[in-house]
Amino acid sequence: MPAQLLPASAAAFATRSAPNIVLNTKVDPWLTATLKRINKIKRPLNSVPQHFRCLTETLSSPSAIWTLCSLLLPKAPDSELVHDENPLIEAVFNYKMVMIEAYIVHVDMVSQNEVAFKLTPETIESLVDFHKEVHSKDTSDHTHNWSEKEVQLKKLQEDFIQAANKYVYRTSAMALEGLEEDGAGELLCGRSEEVKTAIMGMFLPLLPPPPRPVEVVRPTPVLPSSTGAENWWQPTIPSHYSATPESWKYASSSTVYTSADSGYGTGTWTCMDLDPSLYSDDVPAMNSPTASYSSDPYTVESPSPPQYYSLPVSSAPMSQELSLPSTLMQSQQCGTSMSFDGFNGFSGFGGFGGFGWDNHQSFAPLPYAM
Repeated sequence: MPAQLLPASAAAFATRSAPNIVLNTKVDPWLTATLKRINKIKRPLNSVPQHFRCLTETLSSPSAIWTLCSLLLPKAPDSELVHDENPLIEAVFNYKMVMIEAYIVHVDMVSQNEVAFKLTPETIESLVDFHKEVHSKDTSDHTHNWSEKEVQLKKLQEDFIQAANKYVYRTSAMALEGLEEDGAGELLCGRSEEVKTAIMGMFLPLLPPPPRPVEVVRPTPVLPSSTGAENWWQPTIPSHYSATPESWKYASSSTVYTSADSGYGTGTWTCMDLDPSLYSDDVPAMNSPTASYSSDPYTVESPSPPQYYSLPVSSAPMSQELSLPSTLMQSQQCGTSMSFDGFNGFSGFGGFGGFGWDNHQSFAPLPYAM
């Protein structure tokens, strides 16, 4: 893309001078027709130099001022506007029409095929006054106060002055079709909306500084002070815990375990009313031997009886309740002469070792739950 160059007269705060015009070797017919239309005095337009001379004299005239667009702006800040039920009265007393005027500083019919406009000093002055007296006050009233608010407001005004003086509107060279007598003219084909949007975009709001993040002040951790040699990082044991080892983890050295502790006492077998005459006399007693424990430095005394539950102790030895199978088989001989004798049981075992069915009446009836 070729560089888009503008003359020195298009720079900010530059004074007006004759426009810079560049024509092609062949002039377009629409430009010739436009120049013949606006000239009161008939001038020959048969060559490129004749078109160049006629266009330069027309656009250099002091009256060659173009109207780019018009803006309807308020006359005073919002707090000073007149409020009335009739909207027509409000429009008359509260708003004014500002014409955005400019002059041509550059015409390029060769490379860019464009025309450039620069705002007139009168237009720039009216825009600067509106920004200072109306816009700045409105945007200041709509923002909260902070320490550098006036400084930012002044900087906002200076930036607007720079933007208004630097603004150059560039459009197609076909805009010269709106040329009128004495070099004045208006933009056609909706180009005025482009200028209006660009001018209103210069009125920037006053932005307050962003809120500072809240710094959370965290309390400094207090280290525990210790004058002893113990390790201060170890957790402290609560007072309700005793330093004595837990008694339930250690067995008592004086506890004697009997057959009742294993669950085979009167609580299990006494419900069966068996005949004591059926037991053998030579069955040894099943009482467990008294457990003897050697003293251990880590054992403690047995806890008090209310802290533990123990099964009821049987006073009768187990030998009087039930004979073991090993004792029953001592007086019996196993062989092939085992026969079945009706309901009297197996004769080879003597009716289950003297446990014949003829004594079934001596058994107590067993309860059945329905």
